[in-house]
Amino acid sequence: MLERYFMSFGRHVRTTLLVAGCVIFAPVVLADEPGSPTEIFTIARGGELYDNWWAVLEQDAPRTTHPAYPVSGKKSGGTTWRCKECHGWDYKGVDGAYGSGSHYTGIKGITAYRNADVARIKAIIRDDTHRYTKALLPDNAVEKLALFVSRGQIDMDKYIDRKTKRARGDIGRGASLYQTVCAVCHGFDGKAINFKDENKPEFIGTVANENPWEVLHKIRNGQPGVSMVAMAALSVEDQVAILAYAQTLPRK
Repeated sequence: MLERYFMSFGRHVRTTLLVAGCVIFAPVVLADEPGSPTEIFTIARGGELYDNWWAVLEQDAPRTTHPAYPVSGKKSGGTTWRCKECHGWDYKGVDGAYGSGSHYTGIKGITAYRNADVARIKAIIRDDTHRYTKALLPDNAVEKLALFVSRGQIDMDKYIDRKTKRARGDIGRGASLYQTVCAVCHGFDGKAINFKDENKPEFIGTVANENPWEVLHKIRNGQPGVSMVAMAALSVEDQVAILAYAQTLPRK
């Protein structure tokens, strides 16, 4: 949902964030060399690759349907090459939000690989089922994606009620975070960015209520292809608080 708008909005987002200059994160462990990426940055970038790897790498989307995508699936073309399309925003695949509906594939999630050996995950990404060759994903991208799968997942059922889709977060805390960070681009009322069009508007409040798993993933890791702030350095409780507040914003 969100990516439809952000791909054309990237330049504005980048400029706005630079002007704002007010984003403050919790302390993170520094890398060995000054200026080199921290692990938390690398994991977040892996989360963006999980979302839409070709947007991150500034490549064209694949034109063919993924060979392993089920014939019974309702999607085709490039979108079937996105990790999230089969394994879900909640990482549970058929056992999660993608257990029914237009994104149903019957494919299992990636939760079994939480804290798994990164080298093992890299091998799976390259195997004959997934088929992410070096021409599609260079080694440094596979390293980031594998690190996300191993160390970047959370159990979203702890933070989002699956039946009601309500986030179990502190709305007051979320308001303070949203209004001082997210509102720079999304607006105080969440309506500064319309992900669709005037006839059928879709705002952050719309998506937060309809697909909270997607929004939480993007709160944590950012939006592929644009300079959206990744909140990975915040506590999960703070991230969920932002989602909880976003669900109070206008849907229309």
